[in-house]
Amino acid sequence: MSAREIVLVLPDPPLPFGNAAGRWYYALLKGLTRRGYRVSTFAVCSSEYDRNKTEELFRSGESDLRLYTQAESEGLSGKLESLRRPYSYRYSAELMHDVAARVAARCDVVHLEQLWTGWVGWDFAERALLNIHYLFEIDLADAPVSSLKDGLLRRATRRAERRLLRHYPVISTLTPRLSERVTALAPRARVETVPLGLDLSPYRFEDCEPHDPPTVALIGSFDWYPTLSGARRLLDNLWPGIKRRVPDARLLLVGRSARSRLERYLDLPDVEIYENVPDILPYFEATDVMLYAPTRGSGMKVKVLEAFALGIPVVTTSEGVEGITAEDGVHAGVADDDDGLVERAVGLLQDRDAWQAMRSAARPLVKRACDPEQSLDLVERCYESIGSQR
Repeated sequence: MSAREIVLVLPDPPLPFGNAAGRWYYALLKGLTRRGYRVSTFAVCSSEYDRNKTEELFRSGESDLRLYTQAESEGLSGKLESLRRPYSYRYSAELMHDVAARVAARCDVVHLEQLWTGWVGWDFAERALLNIHYLFEIDLADAPVSSLKDGLLRRATRRAERRLLRHYPVISTLTPRLSERVTALAPRARVETVPLGLDLSPYRFEDCEPHDPPTVALIGSFDWYPTLSGARRLLDNLWPGIKRRVPDARLLLVGRSARSRLERYLDLPDVEIYENVPDILPYFEATDVMLYAPTRGSGMKVKVLEAFALGIPVVTTSEGVEGITAEDGVHAGVADDDDGLVERAVGLLQDRDAWQAMRSAARPLVKRACDPEQSLDLVERCYESIGSQR
């Protein structure tokens, strides 16, 4: 019998234009409800703005959605707990209690989105699906250690990642690469690949022309190391080469913690940096080329997918198109070396026909790769596997 009662635990609210992963959470919650599941959702909400938008969006009451303020790690005991169970502090005692009570009352599957929600579902692992969006094992492999504290937290994080993965018998990931690595780390787990589903209806694709002056942008969360490393590479290595060939170009860097993480770049000419903006769409609309160039960064990149959906040509590395079959020169400009990235960005800024052709090819690609209904079918297959093991 198919699972009907779902407890869904989210590290951020299900907003179609909130946190990057919130796009998937929104499609997931709406899709499960539409398919007849009774879903109780427990989500961490870190801002009053997001809380208000979420409550407005789900005002009808058709979903059992509960929002919780992010807890803080305080005092010596909190610091020790962060070393033992990194990021568990985000999930308040109230949230943990309410999830346990709901599972005890009636629950077929505990659906946990992203690694650290694994602390919430720890006692219910036998009926849980843990969905992995990225792996610290990959993303931080080459990241420099900035301090003793950073080194200790880094080691604790990687130990905890392995501990959580090995605790859960059923795991899903966004890409085959992640599934392969999780299988190596947790060989006893059943691991399935479930691509991130993205509802394209909110993303308008309209006829338009390049901006004057031409605009390059990087939009993302700069407190995530792959995005931060991509920003530094862009500013230090790529942007000077682009400016030499397109002197009137300007650069936008937009997203969570952008100004605080990129403080030393704030006074560069023709470079604008905005952080923690309430609405990201105006910055996408001002962009001619999205340039995202991390050396490492696992999982599907939501901002790259959103740029595709909106008809904004993307120049990125092979890491930036993980999980989708983007062809270099057709769907995106894909290169792993600095010269190749600069050449592709400049080509798009200077060639209107190439710019138009790429933006027209990219949206159908993301529509195929991120079809929410196909992703929900695979989620249901995971649910069935949990039911068959119990």
